[in-house]
Amino acid sequence: MSKKIFLYDSSVRDGSQAEGISFSLEDKLGIARKLDELGLHYLEGGFPGSNPKDEKFFEKVRKLKLKNLRIAAFGSTHHPSFTPAKDPGLKLLLGSKAGVITVVGKSWSLHVSKVLKVSKERNLDLIAGSIRYLSPKVEEVFYDAEHFFDGYKDNPAYALETLLAARDSGAKCLVLCDTNGGSLPQEISEIVSVVKLKVGGDIGIHCHNDSDMAVANTISAVMAGARQVQGTINGIGERCGNADLCSVIPNLQLKMGYACLSSSQLKKLKDVSHYVYEMANMKQKNHQPYVGDSAFAHKGGLHVDAILKDEKTYEHIEPSVVGNKRRILISDLAGKGSILAKAEEFGIDLDSKNPATRKIVAEIKELEHQGFQFEGAEGSLEILMKKASGKWRKKFDVLRARTIVSISSDQMRPFSEAVIMVKTPDGAVHHAVAEGNGPVNAMDKAIRKALVKNYPELKGVDLLDFKVRILDETSGSKAKTRVLIESGDETGKWGTVGVSENIIEASWQALIDSLDYRLHKKKTRAKGLEDIAVSLEAKGKHSLAKELKEVGGNLPKSKTLPKKQKKEK
Repeated sequence: MSKKIFLYDSSVRDGSQAEGISFSLEDKLGIARKLDELGLHYLEGGFPGSNPKDEKFFEKVRKLKLKNLRIAAFGSTHHPSFTPAKDPGLKLLLGSKAGVITVVGKSWSLHVSKVLKVSKERNLDLIAGSIRYLSPKVEEVFYDAEHFFDGYKDNPAYALETLLAARDSGAKCLVLCDTNGGSLPQEISEIVSVVKLKVGGDIGIHCHNDSDMAVANTISAVMAGARQVQGTINGIGERCGNADLCSVIPNLQLKMGYACLSSSQLKKLKDVSHYVYEMANMKQKNHQPYVGDSAFAHKGGLHVDAILKDEKTYEHIEPSVVGNKRRILISDLAGKGSILAKAEEFGIDLDSKNPATRKIVAEIKELEHQGFQFEGAEGSLEILMKKASGKWRKKFDVLRARTIVSISSDQMRPFSEAVIMVKTPDGAVHHAVAEGNGPVNAMDKAIRKALVKNYPELKGVDLLDFKVRILDETSGSKAKTRVLIESGDETGKWGTVGVSENIIEASWQALIDSLDYRLHKKKTRAKGLEDIAVSLEAKGKHSLAKELKEVGGNLPKSKTLPKKQKKEK
């Protein structure tokens, strides 16, 4: 039978101490829901009373119907000038009504004398007294032995004494912390083994990543006997972060046979990773192991050819196990195997003998030589491939396009205007003028204004991201520019690319591809009546029939139409 690992997440407490991260109350509650769905066992909610947000969190989180997650309140041993019963910090921990309390204490004599400024004996009293006071009043008390590994290397006997004081006073789990993040895996393994031998009981591990060893150190601790693993989603945390649970969990479960999550829960890992990035307002790390978009991306022609024959040739696990997916990247390194794999993904019927295949390979290599990049622009790639194979139908012709940009040196706001004339397949010519906060925004508004009568689905398209890259830094203002645009609507997201010495033209190429791609994108069925009703309620001014039409869905006959939504005040 697999050994059980208890997963303790500190994303909303330790993770929020990272530079640039500040979770709102709703962010923290949302993360709690997501971690519960993932199947984690504990969430460290924060220090009750340290700020109004944390205090409110413990009040609100009790109302969530959590199935797997237990909420822990975090605090320190009682102040030397108070008894445990009169210590304000311990009162706040109990006042949170959390079923689990994690108490952090000093295990390094350096901190005892220089930071806490008490004797080593008095520090032992603080640890024992705090845990002895809390243990009968809550379901579980964990002891976080702060700086334990540094303390052990400095004074092994005293570091072990602090653990014994906590264990003998009722701590259910002794969590060994590599707080400065400077230890190495072999040190972690040796010290945890000694603790298991001389102290016993349940052992946990909490590693920081200052030496880029947090994941390796966590796994070394588990191999030596630790059974509670602490970390954060995506490794967020103070300084260089904490052990990344998105790597720790699949490593332990898939590679080492430990029981962490069910297989269905593990499939939610990538989704949870993305959610926490969104709540933290951080850009996702594409190259993050297991859950990054590039974790199972294949670019080299030899690699692609091999995985088409057997995925195990260049993948250490099946991507779907952690909720990820395989991606074939197309570049000047691509061969026919890559193109055929991508064609299958796009629903294009190609084979190696089809002249279109050779044409696509040659065209991609030439365009990449000119500066185009299709790895983040699969919308443009699909357009190119379908045009080459005769699967593309023209939706509009741009007859004329002009952009005006006015820049003033005084206080007057810069002015941008775009004038567009397009012709649609029915022979009609549409003329539109639009202002924007820049030339790209003006062009975007004008082209959609011209087309929306024929193609109402363009109304919901948003420009989500806009990246500009100078391809030849030595050419100064004459340098060739690559523009990558990410667009999206209720059907999903897609990327397009443009390249030119003129940044406006490069942007125009990417923008036109974006709209052209959406017009050829297959309509997707709405997720369901509930999602549509939520959307209607938020907007408050569209009829149900119109909303259903815009999202491309149909109301199931078995469902009853909801009453017309009231307009929001």
